[in-house]
Amino acid sequence: MSPRAGNAGLRTLAFVESPVQLLNVLEWAHTRAPGTGLTLVVLSPVDPMTRGQLRRMAELARKEGHEVRWEEARGGVLAPFRTIGGLTGALRRADRIVMGDPFSRYVQLLLTITRARDLVVVDDGTATMEFVTQLARGERLVRWHRKGSRPGPRDLLFAPVSSSARRTLTPAGDRRVEIFSAMPIEETPEGVTVTAHHFTWTRDRFGPPRITQGADMVGTSLVETGVVDADRYLDAVRTLARTHGATRYFAHRRESAEKLHRLAVETGLEVVRPDLPLELIARRGPVGRTILSFPSTVVHTLPLALSGTKVKIAVCDIDPAWLTQHASPRARGFLSGVTGSARDVHRLSAVTSAG
Repeated sequence: MSPRAGNAGLRTLAFVESPVQLLNVLEWAHTRAPGTGLTLVVLSPVDPMTRGQLRRMAELARKEGHEVRWEEARGGVLAPFRTIGGLTGALRRADRIVMGDPFSRYVQLLLTITRARDLVVVDDGTATMEFVTQLARGERLVRWHRKGSRPGPRDLLFAPVSSSARRTLTPAGDRRVEIFSAMPIEETPEGVTVTAHHFTWTRDRFGPPRITQGADMVGTSLVETGVVDADRYLDAVRTLARTHGATRYFAHRRESAEKLHRLAVETGLEVVRPDLPLELIARRGPVGRTILSFPSTVVHTLPLALSGTKVKIAVCDIDPAWLTQHASPRARGFLSGVTGSARDVHRLSAVTSAG
């Protein structure tokens, strides 16, 4: 462990854009800098569901003694300029930067301003696995579901910023980089410190949950990101629910209202819109004895958050026939890797859909 990586005296500035990122900053602070506060900057998105969860998580962060700075970072054309201008002083004073999404163009732009010598990347779901691999290989920082697609005008415009961010996130001289992750890290970049994330804060603060006899299902945004066909996805959900006796469907915050309405009508599942990240919802309970999921972050995080309980996590493979024509060439292998590398889960074969 780097002597300074856990130094509680460093002026720490954290940037988050999602509830899960904020949760993982709290987990990092609990594990690596216990008893000290940090300044947590929320670069708020426009999606109402995400904003609601972020508000709830911000309340928890304040109760832990952290300062929360809410930025309407996407509230109009001038919002980015106001946000970056208002953060410049704090960025230059910070000794350590903690970030939840190194793929974010916003975060990449902010990294060009900071002078911090300690950089920490906390989990942003399965994207962390791709980030580590790309950093180790010196590749362009591109989200897995877009990898292989042709760069658009915005990609070309931000290419210099992305290259600068990749250099900043590469250890050099007295610049240290830590990755705090619950994901399986198979290819560690040279000089990078990897710290295992066990959801100790979540287990200390919540639960254990009351466990019901039925099964719950976890939704994904694979349809919304253009990876999986909507009809095939609904067929698979219907089949899984019928086979395993699932009664509730915990929606992903990015799932569309139209898809969720159709899902409720066609499957009979009760659609639940969580007000906190699923790891906290499950730990707080009640929760089904079996949790069904497709390849996603939760197949790695829920076994940790629910450690010590008798809840079983079952993950269903994605049939290649479900992928859309717009899915990147990387999608099939990446989704299979997410499932195959998960620990303490029961693996289900892809269900046969009517499509």
